[in-house]
Amino acid sequence: MAEAAKSIWVFGDYRNYFQNRVTLQLIARAKELARQDEARVCVLVFGHKTGQWVHEYVAHGADVVYVMDHVNLSKYQIETFTRILVGLANEYKPGIILVGATGFGKELAARTARELGTGLTADCVDLFINEKGEFVQTAPAFGGNLLAEILIPKHSPKMATVRPGTFQELPHDEKRTAQVIELPLPQDLPPERVIRKSIERLPHRAQSLEQAKVVVLGGRGMGSKKKFKNLLELARLLRAEVGATRPVVHANWAEEDMLVGQAGKNIKPKILFSFGISGAIQHTAGFGDIDFIVAVNKNPVAQMMQMADVAIQADANQVCLAMIRELKERLK
Repeated sequence: MAEAAKSIWVFGDYRNYFQNRVTLQLIARAKELARQDEARVCVLVFGHKTGQWVHEYVAHGADVVYVMDHVNLSKYQIETFTRILVGLANEYKPGIILVGATGFGKELAARTARELGTGLTADCVDLFINEKGEFVQTAPAFGGNLLAEILIPKHSPKMATVRPGTFQELPHDEKRTAQVIELPLPQDLPPERVIRKSIERLPHRAQSLEQAKVVVLGGRGMGSKKKFKNLLELARLLRAEVGATRPVVHANWAEEDMLVGQAGKNIKPKILFSFGISGAIQHTAGFGDIDFIVAVNKNPVAQMMQMADVAIQADANQVCLAMIRELKERLK
């Protein structure tokens, strides 16, 4: 990377901070990259009354925090935040900008990359510096069937969005200190063309799939959409979250945000229950460190059965129903 650009920036997305830890995960990965390139990890925080989040990012590894705190930034506004990020990047010239692949993050990163005239790799599942000192972004390609290693050789900053749950955050260190740089609000910000009048949160899972301690995964071996719904009842009884394979999502048995694998989410539960899943690489690429796996499949030589701590050769739906009956009896 260029000698003049020895900083790695992470966009601080603190919305839903306690469930969505993607910024902390990016800081941790940025620290690893920085050690290889003698760079500083900088977090950008835009908003109002942001002191708590600045403290959290310092405690989790930031070397520098750029803070723009103003009442006009109390809401996430895509055109405003894009203009600010582009202006700062042009002034400070970071080598790398990392953004969490949330709904807002994806839009912010794409707009910023376009304005800066640089490259952006979306939905990365790994980031590293190779033996030549080049920043390599690994992302799914061809519908998740391949993993591509992507370089941005001629443009800077190099940008990437990363899925929540991809990396492990660093421990919270209350004693850490960092440089905090307060920035003034630019005077030439554009008026927002879309005005948000109100917010209504839709009912959502108790916890994110990426952070769940117990996950129930269902595949095509469940047999039908009706039978797949039995996994939702099982998960409720287990206080677990439900994930799915790509064929299940494409068949509309499950929602898109339940997809686990190269083209979906990364999970690292303590306990994983797998029902009717073969264990294709596109799916298991979404697995982090899992302490205990229980797999149910009619095929005893399926890859998922080989990975399991407990492998049950049986009909996935029948085992699911039996577990539901047993749990309901015990919870009476």
